[in-house]
Amino acid sequence: MKQLISMLLALSMLFGLMGFALAEEEDEENYETGDATLDLVRNEDEIGDKELLVVSFGTSFNDSRRLTIGGIEAAIDEAVEDYSVRRAFTAQIIIDHVEKRDGIHIDNVTEALDRAVVNGVKVLVVQPTHLMHGYEYDDVVAELAGYADAFEQIVVSEPLLTSEEDFDRVADIMIDLLKDYDDGKTAIVYMGHGTEHEYNKIYAQMQDVLTSKGAENYYIGTVEAAPSIDDVLEAIKDKGYTRVVLRDMVVVCGDHANNDMAGDEEDSWKSIFTAAGFEVECVMEGLGQVPEIQQIYVEHAQNAIAQVNN
Repeated sequence: MKQLISMLLALSMLFGLMGFALAEEEDEENYETGDATLDLVRNEDEIGDKELLVVSFGTSFNDSRRLTIGGIEAAIDEAVEDYSVRRAFTAQIIIDHVEKRDGIHIDNVTEALDRAVVNGVKVLVVQPTHLMHGYEYDDVVAELAGYADAFEQIVVSEPLLTSEEDFDRVADIMIDLLKDYDDGKTAIVYMGHGTEHEYNKIYAQMQDVLTSKGAENYYIGTVEAAPSIDDVLEAIKDKGYTRVVLRDMVVVCGDHANNDMAGDEEDSWKSIFTAAGFEVECVMEGLGQVPEIQQIYVEHAQNAIAQVNN
């Protein structure tokens, strides 16, 4: 009897695992994000002794990765001379998912740095595509410290929102991107990621900049911190809005945009605003594919290169 029970338990576990695998496979088959082969992974060898490593969190959404992260990399590549532009992602789960699903490998930061050492790179400039000086940025800086003796010089550039000028320029871009919706009856809401890091303050800072520019119908909320969607709902109530336009305040148009913002689940921002009585429209485009945003990263990279000792 004990043997029979053990066999039944084993079979139950086996079928359970098979069912999980089939469900996972079915999810992946229905998870169409574009052609991964169109994206440049930028991990070639024999690149010379000057490298500009563009470090991003990453996304498994192939089209968005090519247009946003790939767009930033391409803009930097076109603008700088004598440097080979390469890519690294900080999110290992995304690297693993893309490799399993599409058979394409993207270097993580350690792999990219080790590759640079093997290639004989002497000067390494690192350009993060992060929005702020958050945990991901801190982790990159910490890892680079372990390679201080591996290169003649390492220069780390700034994320998107650093100086007052950055905030001013990005605010103007955000206003311009959705100006056609600004009819007085539409609440224009940018959805940020949010973080427990002290630099989560950049969202409130950007809100202040938008308000100072007269963009009274523009609001910022975050998925994982403050201001929350509840804060945004409180801010827009009783102001006569009939419509809400949502757009991602993230470099890529990835999982957060497609699920947390525009998903059909009842806890998505689209569903929450719809349930609150608003007509809702989602603009599916990451900040990284906006040429004016790419230009800011270009200038940050150029400023970092200017710090290199000749």
